Amino acid sequence: MGLTRRQMLLGTLAAAGGAALAGCGGGGGQAGGPAPEGPAAEGFPVTLDHRFGRTTIPAPPQRVVSIGYSDHDAVLALGVPVVGARYWYGDEQQVVQPWATAAAQRTGAQPTVLNMSSPEPEKIAALRPDLIIAIYSDLDQQSYDQISAIAPIVAAPAEYDDYGVPWQDTTRIIGRALGRSGQADTLVADLEARFTAARDANPQWAGKQVAVATYGADSLSVFASQDPRSRFFTSLGFTVPPRYDELAGETFYADISFEQAAELDTDLLVWDQLSFTPGGRATVENNPLVGRLAASREGRSVFLEGASENAFGWQTVLSLPAALDGVVPMVEKALPRT
Repeated sequence: MGLTRRQMLLGTLAAAGGAALAGCGGGGGQAGGPAPEGPAAEGFPVTLDHRFGRTTIPAPPQRVVSIGYSDHDAVLALGVPVVGARYWYGDEQQVVQPWATAAAQRTGAQPTVLNMSSPEPEKIAALRPDLIIAIYSDLDQQSYDQISAIAPIVAAPAEYDDYGVPWQDTTRIIGRALGRSGQADTLVADLEARFTAARDANPQWAGKQVAVATYGADSLSVFASQDPRSRFFTSLGFTVPPRYDELAGETFYADISFEQAAELDTDLLVWDQLSFTPGGRATVENNPLVGRLAASREGRSVFLEGASENAFGWQTVLSLPAALDGVVPMVEKALPRT
């Protein structure tokens, strides 16, 4: 199908370019620096290991550029502005999403929008960064070699697949890079407590199988167990069928044909990225093969739309509270306590 990595991250939907998702922020880059009210950075120099080797950050960064699609959320959550952030999808003038608006305002960040189908050294260098964050990104060895000549790079750990770093690790890694590990640990602990509270309030979810799926023009897709969207539900007590990892192989998702829709017949079926599905929710509900599934017939399907879809897709320390607020009530309705 000739899909770009950006489209792959949106569930391999052939109908990319659907309704724009609203965001806030944008405009020209600014001279960076930690927000005045934030904790003082300490512990430099900092050395981090990653899949391309080792990076040393000599001093507290003042001009942070994020080329991971969602990494700037963690930077802002830690009270540090970004001078440039990579565009993912939606309004091409916006990279700060609604859940990150307050954090961006506290730092004074007005990041330059980096719209790149792959990392472009010239655009990055023009922002004069002293730190580049590239965890949730398509950085490869060639790009790393080029961009590491511009500034120190924080890349994904070697133990995770592309786009598979848990939000907890992303937050802590960026916290270390910024000299704010204590603050990062607090953010992670507070958000994990919200997952724990939702899980404890719904013991009926424990061990139930979940499929997080998307509906494209030509096929269906389902996310493997190590994709952050699947991990959202395993953090709530669900399990992901091992079959999905077999189908996905070395990628974070598996394409399946409409005739294979029965692969999705789990205890909870979650339809994601409906804003990129031609015809949206109605298309899914009107498909006779999907309609035959027990999850469809018995009301155990959840449809992520609007703000809930947007927050769920980002899977960051800033977006997940909004995702929990939107998704948990829907799951409680689909799989209620008995």
